[in-house]
Amino acid sequence: MVELQPSAQLAEVVGGKALPRTKVISLIWDYVKKQGLQDTKDKRLINLDDKLKAVYGSKKQIHMTEVSQAFKHLS
Repeated sequence: MVELQPSAQLAEVVGGKALPRTKVISLIWDYVKKQGLQDTKDKRLINLDDKLKAVYGSKKQIHMTEVSQAFKHLS
């Protein structure tokens, strides 16, 4: 798989080294679980903290299907 460099915003969550897209998604999910960011009532929603807001915009929550939008922060 092609390894891509994360932006500074995404690097705050997944680290600064180049990674394949599949690993980026895995690391984002690890971060969400470690920080307890899944909504308690609807596990399909992720409550964004400041680091994830820098990646996904100023939204309060995203749906789990939106996690892949982080790819726009890879080059």
